[in-house]
Amino acid sequence: MSAAAAALQMLERKQAVLANNLANASTRGFKAEMAFARLMNDQLAATETAIDLKAGTLTETHNPLDLAVEGDGFFVVQTPGGERFVRNGSFRLNADRQLVDDKGNTVLGEAGPITLPPGAVEIDAAGLVTVNGKAQGRLRLERVAAGTDLQHEGGTQFVPDASRQAIPAGERTIKQGFVEESNVNTMAAMTEMLTVLHRYGAAQKTLSTLDAARGIAVSDLAKPV
Repeated sequence: MSAAAAALQMLERKQAVLANNLANASTRGFKAEMAFARLMNDQLAATETAIDLKAGTLTETHNPLDLAVEGDGFFVVQTPGGERFVRNGSFRLNADRQLVDDKGNTVLGEAGPITLPPGAVEIDAAGLVTVNGKAQGRLRLERVAAGTDLQHEGGTQFVPDASRQAIPAGERTIKQGFVEESNVNTMAAMTEMLTVLHRYGAAQKTLSTLDAARGIAVSDLAKPV
């Protein structure tokens, strides 16, 4: 019964993760989560999650402040909770003409926040920002070690870990006028949700059957002959 109950808890968690993925299928820069059970020694299975960092589709917007990263790497923004990684490069200028993300967090360059004067903005593949041909700073672009499990925060933000490192300018590919869409595969997620629903029903039936058998053992088999 404990194993069946643990299975129900794991499937409930997996269904919640899948539902959250589907809810963010159109959220730019969102990375899908995967839920799985891990059996530790003789203990019951525990549910854990991991983030799928696979790149989403790039969509051309022709907006000069929209940026997308090809390959690995994250933009770095300053939030009230500290520095965070983002893949959603749908940027804009705030009232102080600082480059900010869609939540108003300051986008960081190698020398700090980037403030842009009026004029034509150009951003090259290495992240160098120029206005009317004059350099205004270079965007920070960082990555983490392969296999690192980053922590999701605020939907499209990720908490950097100790393996973070700057990406050299020559290894960057930033595309101006593009944004990265969510990497959620809606059809696969919906199919998996149906599979989880069927497995949940089977586990629930197993639990009910075991409970009924225990009731028989207590009420009938314990009766004196």
